[in-house]
Amino acid sequence: MSKPLPQPNAVTQRFWSSCRNGHFEFQSCGKCGHHQFPPRLTCTACHAAELDWRRSGGRGAVYSFTVVHRAPLDSFRADVPYVIAIVALEEGVRAMMNLRGAEPAKVAIGMPVEIFFEPAEGSEYPLPQARRRS
Repeated sequence: MSKPLPQPNAVTQRFWSSCRNGHFEFQSCGKCGHHQFPPRLTCTACHAAELDWRRSGGRGAVYSFTVVHRAPLDSFRADVPYVIAIVALEEGVRAMMNLRGAEPAKVAIGMPVEIFFEPAEGSEYPLPQARRRS
């Protein structure tokens, strides 16, 4: 069994295309200025449909995290233990992603991280991942 792959749709296609180009993008409401991620049809603050896309600088900090010790699917068994983090980006949005290259016992809330893009076998869209920022 293979790992789940991105399945872009009309709402998320722009995000996945930006990942393919090495950029993490989020939505910004043209009416109220609210920034949001993941992509939606309307603003989660004011429900307007006037959404633009902004490029993140890819820098942030661990807002929360968990260490996975039991693989949710057989295809993840070789990865355990691994860290899934909620990353608070400097632009004010939060995104969930794997935290790569960090010992699970040394991960801490507030740890500075940066986004990078990891190829996903069988997909044209690389996955956004986080790693410790020095």
